[in-house]
Amino acid sequence: MMFTFEHPRKPRRPDLTPMIDVVFLLLVFFMLVSRFGAQNVLPLYPAGGDGTASWDGPPRVVDLYANGEIGLNGEPVFAEHLSGWLRPLMPAPDSPVILRTHDADLQQLADVVDRLSGAGITRLIVME
Repeated sequence: MMFTFEHPRKPRRPDLTPMIDVVFLLLVFFMLVSRFGAQNVLPLYPAGGDGTASWDGPPRVVDLYANGEIGLNGEPVFAEHLSGWLRPLMPAPDSPVILRTHDADLQQLADVVDRLSGAGITRLIVME
């Protein structure tokens, strides 16, 4: 008894058209759901100068903690009352205020900067 085998088929090359279609669909999807441009911008400006400026008035140090607490010169304060507590400590409207972040996230820093900027306190120095 003799076995007959068919002739071996020529190997087919894989069809890449479905994969290319999927890649283009993903590209279009991510282009449509992506946000281009900045939604909110923090207006931070360099302090400038050569670092020899003098400090006037009492200390104005705002501490931002990772657990969401805010402190002013070592005393806890609510974010809503921060600008009201800072005003008496400022000899001039453009007096600098130091913001220290103690592992606070960027959103908390942005909220405090936005709140102080809205109250007219714009000369902020951010430190780690």
